[in-house]
Formats: sequence, C-alpha cells, structure tokens
Amino acid sequence: MRKVGVLAFIYLLFQFGYAQDSTAIKSQVAMAINELRDFVSIPNDALNEDDIDDNIFWLKKKFSERGFNTSVLPTDNLPLFFAALPMEDDKPTLLIYMHFDGQSVDANKWNQPNPYEVVLKEPGEEGWVTHPFDDMLEDIDYNWRLFGRSTSDDKGPIIMFLNAIDLLKKKGKELPFNIKLILDGEEEKSSAPLPKAVKEYRELLMADFLVIADGPVHVSERPTVVYGCRGITTLSLTTYGPIKPQHSGHYGNYAPNPGFQLAQLLAAMKDGEGRVLIPGYYDGIKLDETTQNILKSVPDDDNAIAEKLQFKTAEKVGTFYQEALQYPSLNIRGLGSGWIGPKARTIVPESATAELDLRLVPESDGQRLKNLVKAFITKQGYHVIDHVPSKEERMAHDKIVTVLEGPVSDAFRTDLDNNYGQFLVQTLNQAFGEPVVQIRIMGGTVPIAPFINELKIPAFIIPMVNPDNNQHSPNENLKIGQLAYGIKTFYNIMNSPIKQ
Repeated sequence: MRKVGVLAFIYLLFQFGYAQDSTAIKSQVAMAINELRDFVSIPNDALNEDDIDDNIFWLKKKFSERGFNTSVLPTDNLPLFFAALPMEDDKPTLLIYMHFDGQSVDANKWNQPNPYEVVLKEPGEEGWVTHPFDDMLEDIDYNWRLFGRSTSDDKGPIIMFLNAIDLLKKKGKELPFNIKLILDGEEEKSSAPLPKAVKEYRELLMADFLVIADGPVHVSERPTVVYGCRGITTLSLTTYGPIKPQHSGHYGNYAPNPGFQLAQLLAAMKDGEGRVLIPGYYDGIKLDETTQNILKSVPDDDNAIAEKLQFKTAEKVGTFYQEALQYPSLNIRGLGSGWIGPKARTIVPESATAELDLRLVPESDGQRLKNLVKAFITKQGYHVIDHVPSKEERMAHDKIVTVLEGPVSDAFRTDLDNNYGQFLVQTLNQAFGEPVVQIRIMGGTVPIAPFINELKIPAFIIPMVNPDNNQHSPNENLKIGQLAYGIKTFYNIMNSPIKQ
C-alpha cells in the first residue's frame, strides 16, 4: 500500500500552482477533511424537514465566509439554497448544482456506531481497519477512506468546491466565470418542487452552462464527463383474487390466484432476452456511427461487469453496456404476494403487487410510456382502474388491475460537440494528463431536466467520487484521493478561461 507523504503532497499540489510549503499543504488538506466531518455530523435525512433546515444554516455560514451572497429560496415543499459571487457583466456564468440531503440510514447495518460521525478506515487484507484521525498528522494515504452518510453523495463534492475556492483565493486568482450554485435538499426524494421553482427563480438562475457535481467517476477512475442522464417514472400494478386470503386446500384450483395473474401479465411485457414487447416502447431512438463510436470509446469491460454482478448473459436491449443505456428500461423493482420465507402460509392470496420503474431517455416521454404500458395491460384482458376495486367492479370483471402512476422526472442529454463540453474535457485532460471518459448518457437519474427545459442551457455531469462509494447504502464512503481529485477538478475548471 502506497503512503502519500509530505513530499508527495507537495508534488501533487504544486500542480494546482498554490503550494508554498509542506505545512500549508497539510493544513489545507486537513481543513477539507475536518470540514467534511463537521458537515456530515449534521443529519440530512431527506424525509426530515428539521434536518434540511439545520444543513441550510451550516451552508449559509460556510458560503458567506467565502464571500458568497446567499439566499434561501422557498418552494412548494422544502427550500433550496442559492449562493453566488458578485457578478460581472463581461464574464460567462457557470451554474453548479449539488444536493445536501441524503438517504435515510439504518444504523444497525453500518459498521460504525453513528453513520453521521465520520470514521477513518484503511483497506486491509482482512477488511477495513479503523484509525484515529491523528494518524494522518504525518502522512496521508490516498487509499484510506472517510465513512459516513453523504461523504460521497453529495456532501463531499460541496466540500471539494469550498476548498477549491479557498485555494483560488490563496493564489490570488481572478475567476474567468461568474459562479452561481443551487443546492437541493430533496434530491433523494425526486426533487418534486424543482420544476416550478426553476421557473419561479429563472432570472436568478440564468447562466451560460450548468455543471452537476454528483455521482461516481467511471470505474476506470479516469476523469469523467457525462452529457446526460436518464429520467424516471414509476407504476404500481396490483391484481386481485378472493377478497380475503383463503385456505389453499379448500380454494386452490378454484379461487383465482392474483400471483399467477400478475406473473403472466409481467412475463408478457418482455421477451426471453429482456427486450420490451410493448409496441412503440423504443420508438424514436437512432444511434448513428458517430454516436456508436463515442459509446464504444468508454472503457467498460462487459465481462467484468457480468462477473462482478454474477450473471452469465446480459439482456439484449443493446449489444454492450453503454448501448443498453440509450434505451428506456422497464424494471420490476419490487414484487410481492401473500407471505414468504418462514412466514409462508398455505393460502390463496387476496392480491399481488409489482412495483415498476421506467428509466427514460430524451427520445421517450414518460407519460407516453406509461400510457403504452396501460394500453398493453388492457389488451391482455384486464380492466384497468386507479383505485381499490369495489364489490360491484370485482363481480363485473374477470381480471382487474389497479395501476398507480408516479411523477415523471425527464431525461436530458447535451450534444457531444457542445463548446462548453469541449472546454470541460480539455480542462480535465490538461489537469490530469490522461484521456477523459465521455459518457453520452448515464443510467441513473439526476433531477436536472427542469434547468434545461426552462433555462435553455447545456448541462454536464462532472462526477467526483470513487465508483465503489456505497452511495444510498450502509457504509457509504469517500476515498481521500477523490477528495483531492475533486478539489483539483473544481480549481482547474474555475481557473481556466473558455475560448468563445
């Protein structure tokens, strides 16, 4: 395992152009880690309004200390946090989106007493070894990690930005951009108020381009620029059998079984290789030779993905991983009927439910796809309703399905030849000295489409954190090397004038 000591720090940080001596370097790195520890210590459950208020108070203090003007922007639910440096008319404006809320935690599943208290760990041959933070006073190992909720998703990138600002000020740099930030407190629960809020605060948010600092870099750990992300919507399907669970000895072979009904309905939606059979589901998607070349340039290893996930053969929606992401998906995210495992009972269940999510691409409209699914279900002989059926409805129809629809978060995608995208790629290439991974559209969803739809600006995702960060899961972590990576990334982007 390689230790990155004082001399290595000096070498790395001279690339930023601000290092003067080892003491200054060490104190800067320590400040970033300590600030992250402080930030993470404030619980940020997206479902807890008090948590969000506490985090906004912290953000207001930290951004104000750096000379930002800050505002708390009311929405239909929880507020947004806005910060901006003083504006200059002759400079282009960069808008940065990040979020400070986090997924809920089940403390019993974490390998530390408190998920909101950052723990320093070293990778060892037999697992992770915990260290006191004093062990970093002399040497800092870039492979060591900071474990805690939102260290990577998405408080870590906020800390990276703040420390990049500190470094720019230490060097006396004049920024070539106006800088605005919008920080979301509801990203982990789909940011439902965001579309209306972006419309309401349009003038405040106006910019020339948008950078989203969220998510992990490519698994190769090379610098990464993502030009879009898939959207998402959901459907909940429930089929019905007897009004109450019935003894399977008495009523098996007689009372309709909702589990079999639902299984047959779901099976009809895809072929044996995973392609959606619903007519029109993939309409409008065309991948020309230039696009295919970009997709193939991403250094994925499909065999390694299959081995990691432990399956033999991938579905055939695309011929390789990146191609598969260019199409809308139809996924069963949850499935249930009756009781299972030790609680299993010999009954005919009264209902069966499948929870579906539909990942969207720019060519696919979420509401249109949901309508296609409902039309397909109707053609399978089902009476489709949006409520629990009454006795009269149950007696009038052989097959009933309740369909509940979730909201739509749109996909977005910026052209690969966009001038601002080329600027970001060139900047990262020069900063890190290696080819940048360019991803046309990522599989996950970030609620950014409202900015593109309302502000009419190009948007790019610049991921900062390690690919194996366990975001949304127990033992979420941030690799210390990625903390330095993020600071360097923000520093170079905000220190590089764009060629118009």
